[in-house]
Amino acid sequence: MVATFLSYWSGRPARHIDGWSVSAIVICLFILGPILALWMMAFGDSQGLWRHLVSTVLPRYVLNTVLLMFGVGVLTILFGVSTAWVITRYSFVGKRVFEWLLLLPAAIPAYIIAYTYTDFLEYAGPVQSLLRDMFGWQRPMDYWFPDIRSLGGAVLVMSTVLYPYIYMVTRIAFRLTPASLFEIALVHDRSQFWSVGLPLARPAITAGLALVLMEVVSDFGTVEYFAVETITLGIFNVWLGMNNIVAAAQISLFGFVFILSLLALELYARSRQRFAGNGKSATELQPLRPGVKGQIACQAVCALPLCLGFVIPVGVLLKFVLGNPITDQFGQVVDTVGATMLMAGAAAVLIVVVSTLLVLAATYRGGVMVRRLTVAASSGYAIPGTMLAIGVLVFAGVVDRTYAGLVGDPRATLLLGGAGILLTAYLVRFQAVGYGALMSGIRRLPDNMMNASRVLGNGFGSSLKRVILPLLRGSMLAGGLLCFVDIMKELPITLLLRPFDFETLATYTYQFAKDEMLEAAALPALMIVVAGLVPVILMNNMLRRAG
Repeated sequence: MVATFLSYWSGRPARHIDGWSVSAIVICLFILGPILALWMMAFGDSQGLWRHLVSTVLPRYVLNTVLLMFGVGVLTILFGVSTAWVITRYSFVGKRVFEWLLLLPAAIPAYIIAYTYTDFLEYAGPVQSLLRDMFGWQRPMDYWFPDIRSLGGAVLVMSTVLYPYIYMVTRIAFRLTPASLFEIALVHDRSQFWSVGLPLARPAITAGLALVLMEVVSDFGTVEYFAVETITLGIFNVWLGMNNIVAAAQISLFGFVFILSLLALELYARSRQRFAGNGKSATELQPLRPGVKGQIACQAVCALPLCLGFVIPVGVLLKFVLGNPITDQFGQVVDTVGATMLMAGAAAVLIVVVSTLLVLAATYRGGVMVRRLTVAASSGYAIPGTMLAIGVLVFAGVVDRTYAGLVGDPRATLLLGGAGILLTAYLVRFQAVGYGALMSGIRRLPDNMMNASRVLGNGFGSSLKRVILPLLRGSMLAGGLLCFVDIMKELPITLLLRPFDFETLATYTYQFAKDEMLEAAALPALMIVVAGLVPVILMNNMLRRAG
């Protein structure tokens, strides 16, 4: 995502500083404050704990993170590329339905999949119970069954919900590949997939893989539930378990090596996307029509990740919701839904307003410095929530101490102890989502639209109000919805920075699941899934337009 802004980084002359530019600079510095605070904190004194961590647990954190990234990377490529190829190149019964359904796993947070699979595959679960009935096994010692709460289980869980990242971009790449190249492969009796499709889609696959691996590094809920000690879980343990925020910041700084590597990977992939993405094919690509066995194979390729990533976990949640009375819990769930809607809605509105101001300032009023600052302020999305929470906490302390000094009251606060710190964290983390949606919308407008409005006698403000903003309404709505759903699902930031006795659907689900009360966690988890369908519908519409 950060790389999408790269092309906007350079190439425009400097402009005079005005009120729009000053406002944009102040907002950008505020958003960048927590990121800078995290770096400053990392150079503090950890009282020798950092050396102890390096000699004991840090190698295990790194090894587990690398193994998790490798396993999820391989499985997501397998799921994402195979389904994209089948949907693009073959015509089979159910293709139109699978085309949409394959995006559904993206609506479910990985930690909710982890909760459902633990119940589905445990000793008392339906799978092992069925196997014991079929083969007459009586005790756990009579057979071997893989433990879902393991590194391999985390790989499976994350892969089933993250493969849509690769599926989406690869499907677009396959559709944009000229049909003549596939025909040349047929004439020379070469494999269309290995000789043409895969090589030309490789930059898109790499870009999707980089996003997948960023999500893997950022994940907290799944690895914490499965007790897989990754760098992100290590930050949490050192901060709250050992009460050493400096050492946690140092681990975060170490984790930036992974983030920077993935950003470099995404930049490299996108720099080569012109290899496959230079426009629609002159001749429409005609899908192949396989026989009966081929159609069954195509349906199986599409059904496997869909069942693993959506049908089974949603089925487990529905079983709990429909099979257990919720009268005692219903009132609490309603209160939590209200709090979640209020917080996510307020944060989404804040992000859309800020993103709109930054995009307009960078496009019509700001110079090179403003444009680069707005791009830099969108880098928070690439930082895992656990790392970012440390920076926000330190930054909020600095802001509150400054404010208390100004008003002369040492007890005065602006951010700490209230919802302000949570809104700040959401703004820093998800501002890139709103900014990307607004920037995408404004780039579709003709370059001379503002000038034409000014020639007709409108001032700058009047042109924005009467011409530009109405045309950006759809982008603002899309960005706000995406932010709303992302914030509603966000677990580590909310868990670490929420005010006392404040719950969202994510933290409410987490506390019950952590205590092995999956029946109580099912209803709020199902609500998160339902809300997550909104961006899936948006993504599907985007893919249809692109294809």
